[in-house]
Amino acid sequence: MKNETCASSLKDLTKQTGQLKPWQIQRAEQLMLDNLDADISVAAIAQACALSRSHFTRQFKRSTLLSPKEWMREQRILRGKQLLQTSRLLLADIALECGFSDQSHFCRTFVRTEGVTPRAWKQNNQSPAL
Repeated sequence: MKNETCASSLKDLTKQTGQLKPWQIQRAEQLMLDNLDADISVAAIAQACALSRSHFTRQFKRSTLLSPKEWMREQRILRGKQLLQTSRLLLADIALECGFSDQSHFCRTFVRTEGVTPRAWKQNNQSPAL
């Protein structure tokens, strides 16, 4: 009886925190990573996690401290930085590869998050092989 009470309390605590289950976080993040170069709706990700869009959005933010859109934007910038550092792609191609609508959109977002232009970031973080 005591073990049942502990298990019940643990379930109640999980419900109170409003966080996603580990499988839901993993599925959501993988779906977003697989679709960095395309648009995937929050509703589609929520559906894959068996939740409504609004409930998923709230729980995702509580679990990761970022909204799904913010998390996706952060991953796109990380991918852009990786490509800037390791490839010879044009900035416009990097932007498209990372899911930005164009080079200008990528540059504006990059400056807002990193505080420098992609070109300045690349010059400061270039791999010796390039």
